[in-house]
Amino acid sequence: MAADADLRADLGRLVRQLLTESGTAGPRVADEIQRHLGVEVGQLPVHGEELASFELANLQLGLDAALAQPGTTARVLGLGGHMHRFAAISLSDLMMGPDFAVGPPEYVHEPIGPDETLACLASALLLVTSPYGPLVVLVRRGEQHGPVPGLMVQAAGRDEGAAPRFLAELRRLMHERDVFRGRVITIEADRRGGRSVVFLERPHMERDELVLPDGLLDRVERHVLEPTRHRDELLALERHLGRGLLLWGPPGTGKTHTVRYLTSRLEGATVIILSGPSLGMVGAFGNLARRLAPSVVVLEDVDLVAQERAFGPFGSSPALFELMNEMSGLAADADVAFVLTTNRPDALEPALAARPGRVDLAVEIPLPHERERRRLLDLYARGLPLDGVDLDAIVERTDGMTASFFKELLRKAAVAAVADGRMAVTSGDVEAALAELLDETAALTRMLLSGQPAAAGTVLPPAHAWMQAPPQISVRAFGHSG
Repeated sequence: MAADADLRADLGRLVRQLLTESGTAGPRVADEIQRHLGVEVGQLPVHGEELASFELANLQLGLDAALAQPGTTARVLGLGGHMHRFAAISLSDLMMGPDFAVGPPEYVHEPIGPDETLACLASALLLVTSPYGPLVVLVRRGEQHGPVPGLMVQAAGRDEGAAPRFLAELRRLMHERDVFRGRVITIEADRRGGRSVVFLERPHMERDELVLPDGLLDRVERHVLEPTRHRDELLALERHLGRGLLLWGPPGTGKTHTVRYLTSRLEGATVIILSGPSLGMVGAFGNLARRLAPSVVVLEDVDLVAQERAFGPFGSSPALFELMNEMSGLAADADVAFVLTTNRPDALEPALAARPGRVDLAVEIPLPHERERRRLLDLYARGLPLDGVDLDAIVERTDGMTASFFKELLRKAAVAAVADGRMAVTSGDVEAALAELLDETAALTRMLLSGQPAAAGTVLPPAHAWMQAPPQISVRAFGHSG
């Protein structure tokens, strides 16, 4: 028993030392809350909600608007010391606990546009004076890589109903000022597995910059663009607005370029691009798309998560069911389009097309035929002085190649010209570039650019030669790729 008493005494001394080192000798947060509310806080209810961490900028804009209303002021306090960094601290902890000292508020700078950021409270307590009565509001964002990620806002007030009314008004103001509305965004992963929202510039693209077989783009535009343009008329006719489009075909034929064109035409619509690991976040960003309609959700290489349930030993990714729920759960007036791209339509789950409102239109973007190949050469030769280059001869020799092949062909020819001190591209430059791209020693490059298998017996470069610097197809670039 004596040993237990000694242990408790040692622990008590350690706790007191930690509290002293963490700054609790200064003003205590609990005392500030007590003085501001003017009542005993032990029995006051705490109201709050959890938000996705990417909503931090919206929360800050909502708070700024709420605190700018007539009769509303706030004093902002931070949480001092080190103790608050190791747990998911709640407002009730601050109201009742002796362990938290007043410190400086913490801010992080969140993007609100392609080249714009906003200083946002990440950990702070607001002592609010409002028409609802005195309130205390806690804003706390968890560590993105920690055990408690996400974003929390909580409130308590002296007067009954004050905190719920404040939070409801805050949510309204957040929606009114939503930074994602009408933007083009994508999701990027960092080295530690965290996710962040990245704003992209909306591309500007003319119709003749997209080379597809005759009539194909008309079908795509009619399916994706027209419901938004004629929303009121369709709703008057009791037609639903949700729709799904699948673009499929070999790599490099123009699927991403088609998405880029649609994005350029949907001015004012929110476009959310998910690819790679972020495909698993379709549930969270499907909710965002509904909130910010008119909107488009793009899922690139959707076969990564929408594989047929009978395919493989472990079935499909859980993201498949999230995707199907999001696509089929839209309200009739939800102006949301899902655009899916894949190189492997054979691997997709059939249920994606089994119900109206999911995939209503599947369009193959094929390898370009002769007429399209000539149009592609004309397109990528714009602004490039050509000296004696026979484009028709190139068309005849490039059967089976893709849009990205022709872009690379003329780029290589231009590099050869400028390296030789010339601005004009000659037939020799083009012949050399064409020979390089078609040569058997470039079998891997040809396979990646055209989607064609390497010829039997072809010796590919050693794996390490291309694994060190694999080709990159960037969502940011919005290039003419697959």
